[in-house]
Amino acid sequence: MIPCIRRAAGLCLLLLAALLVNAVRVQLVEAPVLDKNPANRRPALARYAEPRGNILVGGRPVTGSRDSGGRLRHERTYTEGPLYAPVTGYSSQTYGTTFLEHTEDTVLAGTSAMLTALPLWREFSRTRAPGGNVETTIEAPLQRLAFEGLRGKRGAVAALEPSSGRILALVSSPSYDPAALSGTGRRTTGAWARLNARTDQPMLNRALRQTYPPGSTFKLVTAAAALESGVVEDPDGPTGTPEPYLLPGTRTRLPNEATGCGRASLAYAIRWSCNTVMAHLGVTVGLPGMLEAVGRFGFNDGSLRVPSAVARSHFDRELTVDRLALSSIGQYDTRATPLQMAMVAAAVANEGEIAHPYLVERTTTAGGDTVRRQLRTSYRRAMRPTTARVLQRLTVEAVERGSGRRAAIPGAIVGGKTGTAQHGMDNIGTPYAWFIGWAKDPDEVRPAVAVAVVVEDAAAKRQDISGGGSAAPIARAVMAAALRGR
Repeated sequence: MIPCIRRAAGLCLLLLAALLVNAVRVQLVEAPVLDKNPANRRPALARYAEPRGNILVGGRPVTGSRDSGGRLRHERTYTEGPLYAPVTGYSSQTYGTTFLEHTEDTVLAGTSAMLTALPLWREFSRTRAPGGNVETTIEAPLQRLAFEGLRGKRGAVAALEPSSGRILALVSSPSYDPAALSGTGRRTTGAWARLNARTDQPMLNRALRQTYPPGSTFKLVTAAAALESGVVEDPDGPTGTPEPYLLPGTRTRLPNEATGCGRASLAYAIRWSCNTVMAHLGVTVGLPGMLEAVGRFGFNDGSLRVPSAVARSHFDRELTVDRLALSSIGQYDTRATPLQMAMVAAAVANEGEIAHPYLVERTTTAGGDTVRRQLRTSYRRAMRPTTARVLQRLTVEAVERGSGRRAAIPGAIVGGKTGTAQHGMDNIGTPYAWFIGWAKDPDEVRPAVAVAVVVEDAAAKRQDISGGGSAAPIARAVMAAALRGR
């Protein structure tokens, strides 16, 4: 009898060990595969079982969660959703996540190992901490002024703190309410279909993901290339550029909107935006020199993250001489995001160095303990400090005595460059209005803000579009608010 009991006990122990081995196999080995199985609803149910952490602007939540009472219990809500949509993106039970909702998803959803003191236990127990919070660098007054300044017109605004790289405003217009996409069902799918059917593309983040011909604002890059290479030694001396200027190898005359551009100096060309002078300087620098210069500003870099991905700003690597002339004034195939052009203005303001732009100040636990803090890092050295100081002077003159006068702020030092970018077949499209600039208090060492504004405004008459008229007043309002906040 006793041997039978022993054998039965041994068999039971063997079966128990097999159960434990199988449990370990399922929990640790096969868990990742089972989690990704479309038939497995448990991850989705767990994901929305608890409220999501919040995205903060100025310490105030601009997101929230609503108990829907459904199986996917908590839906995302947004405070002033259209205002902050380019920053937050959306978190949808149907369509996933974008922008900060995507890049900071593990913190917001409570699945980040950094949110708990015992990350290994969390992995084993398959539990999650309460969702953490994401504090942004956005300053609410600047964001609102930029949004209201565009007034629903197609366009974008990007504003930076030049010394640190903090993104102070990021606006895309027209915008949309991310809350319309938060849930499931016909209401959500209908909103998705309507938004995607609109020709003005409200879900396109024009500040980060749309590239435009930068037009005359790009002339600051060409000017930096000319000064750095020694093509221009005296910015106030004549450049010897003829007027009219024939594009090299062609019979095509390059026009100027301004007068007095014949043999004009670099200073005059920046102040009044002479196409002929800047095209001639780009050709004289040559394609290798221009490519080196644009690379120092961040063009042709597809790796930029803020932490959301930024579209690559483009300058052709192979160009005939006539096309190099056009590319040097921000036309032909030259393309840039508004963020990129804000970085150009920041390089001028910040003694030639571009701090890496960033949108997240820090992430915290639900209780407010810091999980990760963003540190300042350098992105590029765009030019020597001496070159930057020359461009500072020239851009200040452009605002005080040139085409950018509508960006002037009493009592402040403001530098800037207007731009009117042609586009479309044979340049028949309505031009884009640009302004890039920077501002500082005379009593401060560091500049307060660098900004880029682009306005598409397809409803305006062609003759009414100009960087000085359409974009500069928006930039002025944003820069003035940044100065007041110092």
